[in-house]
Amino acid sequence: MQYLWAFLIGGAICTIGQLLLSFTRLTSARILVLFVVAGVVLGGLGIYQPIVDFAGAGASVPLLGFGNALAKGAIDGAREHGILGAFSGGISATAAGISAAVLFGWLAALIFRPKTK
Repeated sequence: MQYLWAFLIGGAICTIGQLLLSFTRLTSARILVLFVVAGVVLGGLGIYQPIVDFAGAGASVPLLGFGNALAKGAIDGAREHGILGAFSGGISATAAGISAAVLFGWLAALIFRPKTK
């Protein structure tokens, strides 16, 4: 049942993104920023964590989940180290995911050759 909920919640998030692309004049970059900021706001307000607890990877993997991780890291960093921890906490909380994205992007660039348009 957990896989079903992860699929449904993750699919709903992707559907919202596709609807924004199809029916608004927003570019994909603006939607990306909108999703990350929405994740930060929802995470900072404590609204997004119950969704992650319910849907698992369906809610933690999309861009909203990245924003939530940034907010959670900033809050934890501020609790431990004060105001400066708020700035470094989000980065340290998401460092592994960012490093993995850079590494796998680099590996993909080595394996595949991009074609110009």
